[in-house]
Amino acid sequence: MNVQMAVLCDAVMVENEKLSLLGAFDTIITPQPASGQRPIIHPQCAVALRVTFTAGDEGSHHLMLNLINADGRNIMPHFPAIPFQVELPEEMHFVTRNFTACIQQLQFPEAGLYSMDIRIDGTPAASIPLLVKHAPGRGPGAV
Repeated sequence: MNVQMAVLCDAVMVENEKLSLLGAFDTIITPQPASGQRPIIHPQCAVALRVTFTAGDEGSHHLMLNLINADGRNIMPHFPAIPFQVELPEEMHFVTRNFTACIQQLQFPEAGLYSMDIRIDGTPAASIPLLVKHAPGRGPGAV
């Protein structure tokens, strides 16, 4: 298996096996700092993943997404494993699959470095870095 692309973005769509994404980002800037009872909230984002599989990858698999902080702790409420099957038609040497996940109201307990870790069958497949930065006077949003 080969991860061709793993990205955080504002929105993603798959149509006719084509992956289209809008607004790829790796930094979220917030004008308000997190406080004890008030986390930083990003209203909406998506994970876009494109993976190529070969004959040795055929069978049942599970995709897992975990948003972890700099200490390696998962900060995202339990995101269920996504089951999928890989089957190669006889005339094909590989097959490429697109995976998407939309995440609403993503909460960060504090500014800092985070990572969207992607595992397939429990094995690390990709990691998307994400910086959440407090910048007074700047509007909210991904940059």
